[in-house]
Amino acid sequence: MPAVSTTLRVLAVSVITSLTVTGCQTLDDAERALGRADLVNDLATRLDESLVRTWTAEYRLPGGRTITIAQEKEPARSAYTWTAGKITVSEQAITRCETTAGRTACTVVPPVLMSGKAAVPLFTEARKLGLVTPPAVIGLLTDAALDPRAQVTQTDTTITGHHATCVEVRRDAGDFDACVTSEGVLGSFTGVLDGQPVELALDRYTDSVASTAFDLPANAGVTDRRPASS
Repeated sequence: MPAVSTTLRVLAVSVITSLTVTGCQTLDDAERALGRADLVNDLATRLDESLVRTWTAEYRLPGGRTITIAQEKEPARSAYTWTAGKITVSEQAITRCETTAGRTACTVVPPVLMSGKAAVPLFTEARKLGLVTPPAVIGLLTDAALDPRAQVTQTDTTITGHHATCVEVRRDAGDFDACVTSEGVLGSFTGVLDGQPVELALDRYTDSVASTAFDLPANAGVTDRRPASS
């Protein structure tokens, strides 16, 4: 999977090209589109660069729920923990845990190629379960940058003591608000992802990881589906 920022570097060119070939848009339209593309590229670059750092981000969701994303640079590994489960990704395995009726079951499967970015397969696994992931938010921003009818307003704020760039997007396909910190961490999001309303806000950020961040839940039943080593 290519880096997010690499994928989006062509946005500015593609947006302007799509406007100019129609001959129906004004220079102001093109300039606004270019500005949106530059903004998305900046946020995507922050996110991409954060994938090789060590940090922990804790989020609060409606109803008192929480999620925690932790990643470590060396060794490269990441964990996504929420009320009903946990996913961990490392060079040795991908582990998925789910809690049902007070009982937790974990399944261990072989690792995937991650090029030193354990968060990439982690977010892929989390997205399959309908969980909020930073790349999913960047995907919405990308769509907004390519939408000539979208209204994108940028502001700056501070979230848990960290500077963040925020965007308010109003478009026919759905409105949303999102913030990304200077460290490349998703600061907040309110909108719809995969057809579901989503709201979350960064509650705590640190550039370290607890020693227990990658441990399996206590008393979990574990099924290891990795092939036996020769």
